[in-house]
Amino acid sequence: MNIRDIIIYSHGGESRRISFKVAGLNIVTGRSSTGKSALSDIVEYCMGQSDFNIPEGPIRDKVAWYAVIYQFPGEQVLIAKPAPAGNAASCSRAMIRRGATVEPPPFAELRQNADDETVVSLLSGLLGIPANRTQVSQEQSRDSFAATIKHTYFYLFQKQGLIANKDQLFYRQNEQFMPQAIRDTLPILLGVAPDDRLELDFKLRAAKRDLKLTQKQLTEATEFSEQLNVRALGLLTEAQQVGILARSPAPETTAAALATLSGITTWKPARIPDEDTRRIAELEDNIAAIRRERVTANETLRATQMFAEKEDGFTSEAEEQKSRLESIHALPTHPESGAWQWPFAPENLGLETPIAASLISELQSLNQELEAVVGERPHLVEFTQKVEQQIGDLNQRLRSKEEELAAAIAANAAIAEMGSRNAAAARIVGRISLFLETYRPDDDLAAFKARVDELQKLVAQLERDSGADDSEERLVSILNIISNRISRYVQELEADFSEFPFRLDLSHLTVVADRPERPVPMNKTGGGANHLAYHLGAMLALHQFTFNNKKPMPSFLFIDQPTQVYFPSEQVYEAATGSVEETERDSDLEKVRKLFGMLHRFAAEECPGFQIIVTEHANLRDDWFQTSLVEDPWTKPPALVPEHWAGSEPIQAVPPPTAK
Repeated sequence: MNIRDIIIYSHGGESRRISFKVAGLNIVTGRSSTGKSALSDIVEYCMGQSDFNIPEGPIRDKVAWYAVIYQFPGEQVLIAKPAPAGNAASCSRAMIRRGATVEPPPFAELRQNADDETVVSLLSGLLGIPANRTQVSQEQSRDSFAATIKHTYFYLFQKQGLIANKDQLFYRQNEQFMPQAIRDTLPILLGVAPDDRLELDFKLRAAKRDLKLTQKQLTEATEFSEQLNVRALGLLTEAQQVGILARSPAPETTAAALATLSGITTWKPARIPDEDTRRIAELEDNIAAIRRERVTANETLRATQMFAEKEDGFTSEAEEQKSRLESIHALPTHPESGAWQWPFAPENLGLETPIAASLISELQSLNQELEAVVGERPHLVEFTQKVEQQIGDLNQRLRSKEEELAAAIAANAAIAEMGSRNAAAARIVGRISLFLETYRPDDDLAAFKARVDELQKLVAQLERDSGADDSEERLVSILNIISNRISRYVQELEADFSEFPFRLDLSHLTVVADRPERPVPMNKTGGGANHLAYHLGAMLALHQFTFNNKKPMPSFLFIDQPTQVYFPSEQVYEAATGSVEETERDSDLEKVRKLFGMLHRFAAEECPGFQIIVTEHANLRDDWFQTSLVEDPWTKPPALVPEHWAGSEPIQAVPPPTAK
């Protein structure tokens, strides 16, 4: 899998195409900020990466679609993707075209017909990545997953901040979960697992799972058999305590105990009547009403009695006054006969005067009131007796209702107790049923033992077939081969510790120089030129093995600005415009030439057909270097994005036809 073209489309429908040699060294050189480093981001974006990592600037503002044409043996595949809409940070929409020869389509024909998942599946299949699952031990909490083309990104891109990084060897190694993903998938990409490994692993996992389950069942059945009598007698005792089994001597045999327990499972709970909570509420309301009525009657009685006491005093006084008046003949004439009865005054003496008439009227009124008081007393006594009778009736009704309430509460308490007893009995019956269901007779134990033996033999056979131990040995062997190649490339670049053998440390994802005194990992070394040599040595050695042994790894390597370590400062390197004169004047020319010479020989002689794409500021006058240039040095302009392209709102491509 190589890169033939990278194409970008403007919002106005214009396109820009950068074509590469699908085999050999490709160099894109030029001044800073011309879009060279964005080429690898575009390739990654069009390999099924949804995250949009294109740098800010014209490459984002002026480009509507990005596309890459990949070269496979006998086939070309175009993957095109639009820029994310609005301020979105990702896009999974894609367009796919396949054919013996594929040309960049015009802007009007760009439309979605796939997504990133489809892109990943297609490229993984064309690359030859076999059906696989990563191996995860049962003690680990992480999930197993399938290796795809997305797991080759780690080995395809050596970007500007990575190429001379002493702490990080692989692309995206510093991201969460990525180190373990590299360790899990690199053995698959190196071809360590056999072709039928996925099927064997599936069968082995299933057999181990069945073996573990059967062993557990055998253990439980054995323990059950050993504790049968103890557990059975315990359950019988509990059944007697809740009243669902009559008390009797314990069964003498296991069979008798099991038969008794089996009979208990037919127990049915007694019917529980409904609680009459409504009746209790009614009685409580009636009692409250009677008590209120009794309070009112008592208050009436007390008021009547107080009135009677006061009336007794008033009546006595009134009768005494009446007697006095009668003794002295208060009225001048007798009320009945009309005879004159004042002995101290002549008959009708001066009674015609107003004063005499008023006095006579007052005396008559007083006499009438005295007679009324005496006459009402029998009615007051009768009213008091009536109120007392009412209070007695209320007390009788209250006692009757309170007795009814007590009976209702007692009935509900009995109902609750009955329900609790049934619930306890039901729990015991449930435990007995579970006990009987898990009971295994001796013939079941024999069957479990035979099944365990059978599964143990199957697991052993599958482990032999899967060649797990052989795979580990093969991985160690392959890593040794790659490590030997690393030492060669490090020596060629004359890096420190090149006199010692180097090895690829998959556990720590770094390279290590094995000195006799002690090993020296990359992060314990100094100098950007050394770190560059270790990075290139590891990447070239890895691709040399995968390419020549036809392993499922893309046949290209992107290297971004490797010669920056050979310039006196970062500022000088960034100021370089890709001219030969600046390179010869400002850099360590011999080391620059040696680095590019090694890359050129690798793609032309060691791995003919392999593709290396280098984005750079340096330029050499050597013919082999000049023939490796993809375009004239980018000096803004020309550059990746033409200056005249507008950065207006994107013109939407024609949407895919709606299915009918």
